[in-house]
Amino acid sequence: MNAEANTFLAGHFNESDSYFTIRPEGRNDWLLCFTLGGEGYFKLGGNERRCRAGDLTLLAPGTPQHYGTRKNHHWEFVWAHFPSILAETNLLPKEEQLFLAIESESLRERIYQAFARILQDSRERGEYWFELILSSLREILLIMAQKTSRKMDPRIEEVLHLLSQQMREPVRIEELAQRVGLSPSRLAHLFKASTGYSIIDSVNRMRIQQAALLLEHTQRSASDVCYDVGFQNYNHFTNQFRKWHGTNPSTFMKERR
Repeated sequence: MNAEANTFLAGHFNESDSYFTIRPEGRNDWLLCFTLGGEGYFKLGGNERRCRAGDLTLLAPGTPQHYGTRKNHHWEFVWAHFPSILAETNLLPKEEQLFLAIESESLRERIYQAFARILQDSRERGEYWFELILSSLREILLIMAQKTSRKMDPRIEEVLHLLSQQMREPVRIEELAQRVGLSPSRLAHLFKASTGYSIIDSVNRMRIQQAALLLEHTQRSASDVCYDVGFQNYNHFTNQFRKWHGTNPSTFMKERR
């Protein structure tokens, strides 16, 4: 283990409004914070940025640090100090500070679970702890990079996540709309405008992508794969496969295996 890896620090704080940290010269590592509840703040250059549940904050090495709990609030957050060796440089921003509001509940949970693994592995420091932390931290940084490069309505992100989770189940647009607080017609319009596909086309596309992988890399029959990915009718499966791949499942399977 190299010495730089030992500078990794992580924690889970829930602080009253007496809590603050000031480091005029910053630190020589990166600071990543994820707010779970309450309100905190970060100050830079005379400007104050409030942090609420779902907010991610990333400070670059050498950035002056002044942060704490807002008056009359508590601030619950998880945090990690990490050296650049823990992540590819192309995932780390050029800005001194980066703030991201994560509105999707599924993404919030994913980030929290990644932090939970970071905390566990950094405390236990068992075999391969450094590599495990790197994997979890990289997941968070990839989510941040994705969010900064692709501006998508968080409600549509949530629907895409739900579709991937429920790919094998019948699509119920009314239930999806209720989950994200939209009317079915508004959801359908916004989804098509954001992704270029209808909701039904999107879930069928997911199913066919998975079906193609199974047909190419397993010994399962086309009829088995049809039901594996959520289709209840083989003819419908065949028609959808031809729509997305230009050939039927049997021909595709013969050409790829």
